[in-house]
Amino acid sequence: MNTKKNHPEGIGISTQHRDYKNEIAEIVRSNLTPKLMEDRILSYHENDIAAAIELLKKEERCKLYSVLGTQALANVLAYSDRLNDYIGELSIRKQVEILSQLEPAIAADYLCQMEKQERNILLDLMEADVRREIVLLSSFDEDEIGSKMTTNFISVHTGIGIRQAMRELVDQAAENDNISTIYVVDEDETLVGAIDLKDLIIARDGTALDEITVTSYPYVYASEQTEDCIERIKDYSEDSIPVLDAQNKLTGVLTAQDITRLVDEEMGEDYAKLAGLTAEEDLQEPLKKSIAKRLPWLIVLLGLGLLVSSVVGLFEEVVASLTLVVCFQSLILDMAGNVGTQSLAVTIRVLMDEHLSFRQKLSLVAKEARVGLCNGLALGSLSFVLIGLYLFLLKGETAALAFSVSFCTGFALLISMILSSICGTTIPLIFKKLKIDPAVASGPLITTINDLVAVVTYYGLAWALLIRTL
Repeated sequence: MNTKKNHPEGIGISTQHRDYKNEIAEIVRSNLTPKLMEDRILSYHENDIAAAIELLKKEERCKLYSVLGTQALANVLAYSDRLNDYIGELSIRKQVEILSQLEPAIAADYLCQMEKQERNILLDLMEADVRREIVLLSSFDEDEIGSKMTTNFISVHTGIGIRQAMRELVDQAAENDNISTIYVVDEDETLVGAIDLKDLIIARDGTALDEITVTSYPYVYASEQTEDCIERIKDYSEDSIPVLDAQNKLTGVLTAQDITRLVDEEMGEDYAKLAGLTAEEDLQEPLKKSIAKRLPWLIVLLGLGLLVSSVVGLFEEVVASLTLVVCFQSLILDMAGNVGTQSLAVTIRVLMDEHLSFRQKLSLVAKEARVGLCNGLALGSLSFVLIGLYLFLLKGETAALAFSVSFCTGFALLISMILSSICGTTIPLIFKKLKIDPAVASGPLITTINDLVAVVTYYGLAWALLIRTL
């Protein structure tokens, strides 16, 4: 893909804030001849051209499609967030040409969203090698690494000399521009190792290829789940990571750009789960899809909320005898939810390390419990003093009643913060053990569970200390 940074008329520091999108849109709307219009448009970066397409009406976009060559248009559309919409506006033959120029992974994603009959028509019109790559990538589930890889890489066979390896590099570079790392395979295409381009360039002619081949090189399998190996991939700073099939044959690679996109997608999914969504959303999300992503968790949380309410109903005697305690229920619930969410965030971050031992997990639970204890002692003591003074001085309650209620509230706050810290840590650990994404222990879920813990703690202590004892 072309990654030139130039802009027309020698952009300097004083013009760095020019509105390129509108400039490009105006060029498309002009009456320039196709050749001159193409030259003017292609003097901008492809990312700016892709952004400008959003400002155009359909007929103006069709005009742009006609002006730009196939390769140039493919480079532009690769930057667009609405690639599927724009490709769908092209003729069948133009779609085939553009998809053949795009990265096979991007083309495969587009084709997977089409009806089977339409997809087969496009595939039949493609050249055999392009069709083969797209079918290969489409054979993997979207959660498998194989669906994210690219076949854009250079490979040479072991046993050849430096000069022959250089010739192979030059020949393959005409089709594959990911040349910073050259992979070495045997006669069965099984991965042997990798060579840095710099090492190959400076190697003397008589040097054996094996001498500059790194055999302890990171790799992943195409059938691996993305979430299972993303942390392992991030541990390496290689320009690309080889992807192998079940027979250890080199099938594709993950480039640095692919890895960045994977990390971004995983983070987006985790943020969505932490917010109680079943999947990530974007600005163009249709209403029905947004509802479908949010409603399942809301139904689960509604059920838990009803459970919390029913537990409060069990303490009718406490509420009827001492309605004053209801005033401070929200204080206990809010603090318990906040503490649990903090512990959840820490735990999920720690669980990114796939090699945590059982002792380390126990240490994490113990640490969070101690944090909850210390914070609970501080906030519980503060609540005891402030609530007691508030009820005694401002509400006119007797000192005995005021400080009895404040003691119950402070003590309940202490206990609920300790239990919420433990829940916020143990629940994601249990989910991880059960092979469930710990991010599913989302903020809303943890908060609702901690509400249940806090309600039982608060009203239970109120019943035991205020009703039965006092």
